[in-house]
Amino acid sequence: MIKIHTLGYPRIGLQRELKFALERHWRGETDEGALEAVGAELRARHWAEQRDAGLDFVTVGDFALYDHVANHIGLFGCEPARFGFDGSETALARYFTLARGVAHEHAQGLCCGAAAGGTAALEMTKWFDTNYHYLVPEFDAATRFNLAPGRLLAEVAQARALGHRVKVALIGPLSFLWLGKTREADIDKLDLLDDLLAPYCALLAQLNDAGAEWVQLDEPILGLDLPGAWILAFERAYRTLATAQLPLLLSTYFSPLEENLSMACKLPVAGLHVDAVRAPHELQSIADWLPETKVLSVGIVDGRNIWRADLDTALARLLPLAMRRRGELWLAPSCSLLHVPLNLREDPAIDPELRAWLAGAREKLGELQVLRRALIEGEGSVYLELREARAALEARRTSERVRRPAVAARVAALAVGADRRASPYSVRQAAQQERFHLPPYPTTTIGSFPQTAAIRAARAAFKRGELARPDYEAAMRCEIEGAVREQEALGLDVLVHGEAERNDMVEYFGEQLDGFAFSANGWVQSYGSRCVKPPVLFGDVARPAPMTVAWSTHAQSLTARPMKGMLTGPVTILQWSFVRDDQPRSLTALQIALAIRDEAADLEAAGIGIIQIDEPALREGLPLRRAAWAGYLDWATHAFRVAACGVGDATQVHTHMCYAEFNDILPQIAALDADVITIETSRSDMELLRGFGTFAYPNAIGPGVYDIHSPRVPSAGDILRLMRKAADVIPAGQLWVNPDCGLKTRAWPETRAALANMVEAARLLRQPG
Repeated sequence: MIKIHTLGYPRIGLQRELKFALERHWRGETDEGALEAVGAELRARHWAEQRDAGLDFVTVGDFALYDHVANHIGLFGCEPARFGFDGSETALARYFTLARGVAHEHAQGLCCGAAAGGTAALEMTKWFDTNYHYLVPEFDAATRFNLAPGRLLAEVAQARALGHRVKVALIGPLSFLWLGKTREADIDKLDLLDDLLAPYCALLAQLNDAGAEWVQLDEPILGLDLPGAWILAFERAYRTLATAQLPLLLSTYFSPLEENLSMACKLPVAGLHVDAVRAPHELQSIADWLPETKVLSVGIVDGRNIWRADLDTALARLLPLAMRRRGELWLAPSCSLLHVPLNLREDPAIDPELRAWLAGAREKLGELQVLRRALIEGEGSVYLELREARAALEARRTSERVRRPAVAARVAALAVGADRRASPYSVRQAAQQERFHLPPYPTTTIGSFPQTAAIRAARAAFKRGELARPDYEAAMRCEIEGAVREQEALGLDVLVHGEAERNDMVEYFGEQLDGFAFSANGWVQSYGSRCVKPPVLFGDVARPAPMTVAWSTHAQSLTARPMKGMLTGPVTILQWSFVRDDQPRSLTALQIALAIRDEAADLEAAGIGIIQIDEPALREGLPLRRAAWAGYLDWATHAFRVAACGVGDATQVHTHMCYAEFNDILPQIAALDADVITIETSRSDMELLRGFGTFAYPNAIGPGVYDIHSPRVPSAGDILRLMRKAADVIPAGQLWVNPDCGLKTRAWPETRAALANMVEAARLLRQPG
């Protein structure tokens, strides 16, 4: 028997309905009931799409109003005690407090719930090697698990009432613990496993009673290099879970199983899902090891990228399994479809030729249906579908839009040493201080300022053709001047132009580079209400003209203070795009690096003396298996240096990274040789900085002093405390003072208040004694 299913589905809606509903609720314009109604409508719509695509089950439990890991924190009742919940709050209010922080002392002049002081939100970091951010569970000696299944059971009841067969998706207990952090050094997360298994078992019993037919337990950590104790814990945990009456589908994705393959096949579960896109070489071994009594679910369609599937290759992998295995064979995307847009084949912004090469979530479900029919009824039954897919793949392979001989020639001619600055950091530092005369603890921001309603309206009107280009550019110059005046009034030392003209830090550059295409509705969730529309990187990359110089030089003309030119680095543009899969990623990164190198050189020639090349995705791109780290880090750091090293000693190069664990790759971060690196550290209370101190990081560093993803405004005392913690591990002469990240998602009142407190903290730090 061959069935088809999906591990998860996009949540936000084709028109980002969830995003706008969340933001209306947070502004106080709607109540919880209105927000829940939007969630219910989206779930019903997405389940109907799964049913209409012929899936044997709809997936329940993958929907989240903010984040699916945060859902599990509430589900298992392990909110950290530091939030001070007393039971009077609604479950939804607690949920959003975990995500956005809580304020205690109201500050004058603030709006939208912003306040000074309070409790920081949960730390946020990347979901494995994706650009999705999850809220990090916190565990300590007082952690207790108390099952609160009401929301999940209500979703099961909703799906059942709509006539659907239900498969519930949960994060497995070991992955849930692994993804969390302990605040106390003597706590081993694995010691919490037994206490966590009890509510898992109780939940499985309740799901069985509620009519669920399967439970999918996601254990993506099986694709990591796990300590021995964690590997051994899988057998103990799943022997306990196997007492449930519900059949369990153990699900892995993103990485090969390798040494965990045999163990995963032997665990007492009813089925195993594997990622045959990331690890096709393991499929035959899994088929050999997995007992015939168990379901084999093959992730045969890429859940991470948007290229149309090669159905012939997929069938070549599936046919031997279908012929040999007596047990059930299920077909699915490789992972949750959370990471791709809902629909691309009908997107009006993508030209028809390119559109035929693409597949969003809906189209990927259709590909599963074609594969199932081909296996059951023979390829003749889907002759037209296979012919159409072959034609699209051939058109892509032969298109003149994909390959540019001049780009290949430039890459081949890249000189040895093009990725090295002319002088060591100590020489550059002296030249830069002579040029800029910055005080100790210089203050700056990461780049963007609030994208106001006026900015968004002007951009939308320009895109609709309702605002002429000269008028649009005049409006943006006015916004830039406003941002410069705000920064001067606040007393910041190094200014930014505020990025009023930019929609997104990757999309903005992709729109001006050859080799990229853009969708109208290709939105994916990054976290909470933050959605991004990744470019489609389909061909060789080149820069036809300068992209940022006019805006940066205009901003510099308005002030005597140093103005940063703001660029996005090659690895981040690569990671945050849907990247072509027909050549090595390293080559694509180098093509982008050369385009950014040209832009940096033009900024320098125009008099911009500080250039920031953001690489927040450098750590994100790290392969999940350590054996592959060295190769990735070699080409990724090389690409950054190629982009950054075409400028002189007196030009100061900054980079920015955020929401990741850096300690494992500190030598490679140092090897970037940026004059200043700014990093996110506030949610970890500066703990992320400790590794930089132990490593003796050689260049300047700006640890983020407040969380820009929360409306909470820190006091000057909060910032002062964090910076003094930073000075305990990093020499004061190397420290800058800055927020965690860009400020585009915040409002101006809270931005002014937070930056004023940041500048005041820097003033206090500069005082003797």
